Amino acid sequence: MVALDIISNLANFVIQTISNAGYLGIFFLMVAESALIPIPSEIIMPFSGYLASTGKLNPVLIILAGSIGNLVGSLIAYFVGVKLGREFIVKYGKYVLLKKSHLDWTESYFKKYGDRSTFVSRLLPAIRTYISLPAGVAKMNLKKFSIYTFAGSIIWSTMLTYVGIALGDQWTRIRHYSDYVDGAVIVGIIVIIIIIAKKRIGKQESS
Repeated sequence: MVALDIISNLANFVIQTISNAGYLGIFFLMVAESALIPIPSEIIMPFSGYLASTGKLNPVLIILAGSIGNLVGSLIAYFVGVKLGREFIVKYGKYVLLKKSHLDWTESYFKKYGDRSTFVSRLLPAIRTYISLPAGVAKMNLKKFSIYTFAGSIIWSTMLTYVGIALGDQWTRIRHYSDYVDGAVIVGIIVIIIIIAKKRIGKQESS
């Protein structure tokens, strides 16, 4: 019951912020979400998409505001990792609901898949918020981090905005479709991996 109340209050906060501040509200909410403040993009972007379906907002500007906000917030988390290090994150992460197990998991994921994990992770609901921290701790190349993060953020923002547009005033039903959304994302990631693998094989054969 408490969890439902928290989600309801978050949803109301998001709705009020975007209703009052428009694109700027979307931007700052996505900055907060990517900087480890627990405000889910699964509420921010679909509601914005709903507003686009009513003609109140432009879907392209929604996606840009969300993606740029995501990048800025991710850079904040990245520099927290760079400047403050792992010990600080483990000690104080609990204040933004970041458990040591979350950090261990994302660190393992980052080490296993390397720099490109910062792109793929933007499409994975469970890991996307935290991946910037191990990237910062590892001092990943900033240019690569920014490019991969922004590219993944555009895809994620576009997908959630489209869902909001498609569902219209029923946008809150995204919770019932979350399994399908996650499945579609995973399929998309597999396709991307196959394309990259084929390109690498082609280059090796040509050389």
